[in-house]
Amino acid sequence: MTWNPAHVPDQSGRTHVVTGSTAGIGYFAAEQLAGAGAHVVLAGRSPARLGAARDSIREQVPGAAVSTVVLDLASLASVRHAAEELGDLDALDGVFLNGGAMRGPGDTTADGLPVLLGTHVVANVALTGLLLPALAATGRATGRPARVVHASSGFVRRFRTDVDDVTTPQRGFVRAYTHAKTVTELYAFELDRRLRADGVAAASILSHPGVGVDAKTPARHGVYDPRTQRRRNPFSPWAQGKDAAAWPAVRALTDPEATGGDFFGPAEGRRGLPVRVPVNPHTAAPDGDRAARVWAQLEALSGVPALR
Repeated sequence: MTWNPAHVPDQSGRTHVVTGSTAGIGYFAAEQLAGAGAHVVLAGRSPARLGAARDSIREQVPGAAVSTVVLDLASLASVRHAAEELGDLDALDGVFLNGGAMRGPGDTTADGLPVLLGTHVVANVALTGLLLPALAATGRATGRPARVVHASSGFVRRFRTDVDDVTTPQRGFVRAYTHAKTVTELYAFELDRRLRADGVAAASILSHPGVGVDAKTPARHGVYDPRTQRRRNPFSPWAQGKDAAAWPAVRALTDPEATGGDFFGPAEGRRGLPVRVPVNPHTAAPDGDRAARVWAQLEALSGVPALR
């Protein structure tokens, strides 16, 4: 279908959770969903920043239905607590797993995991497993599968990484980040296969944002200072704002024609309107039983059994 980011399909009566929603892509995804009529639940680790993001969305979208939940992806205990709160929602139509720390591989989470693996993958696996009953119940009740939207990166296709053990130490930020996003894709596609096999009313969909920079991102009171638009960035000439970088995930959550296993990204690779992009065979169809091994490892690390 032709997609117009300024006219997202009506989301009235639907509830979406967005992690990492106090700034950047997560914030703008939440703002766009609220603008389409959804009840948006902002999830982040700072109550103050959550409040600022909520107020900014209400300023941009008068009458927006916005609530917040404290979620620290660097703590599996926090993930469990947040999931309990989210489980009390009347319905849960979708979750955008956008959050994740952007720190060096030498840092660790409260659970002793490498911070990039822990926050971008293991915490999201735990959150998905804990929320799946609510997602599936909403999918059954509405007759349309609820959606789990994962955030990947163009690095996965550019820098092929073979994953046999998800805990293998990685040197340098780019390698560790690419490793984490490769594991994200392996998990997302395996989740889709298992949801289909078990007849669960939920879909696993991937997105990647292209390249978003502060220099092209519109200012938002309490979220983005106008001065960020004047920061020099070598990527600016061929990048987009973080508002546009949110479009693929928003389409993955709201496009009535999207199905499990789809992958959305910018039409021009780094920027552009959100379109379906070809899946990466390396992660969508891994050799042998790699996906099963990764699944088992992630279940063990997260402590949350999901689908068998």
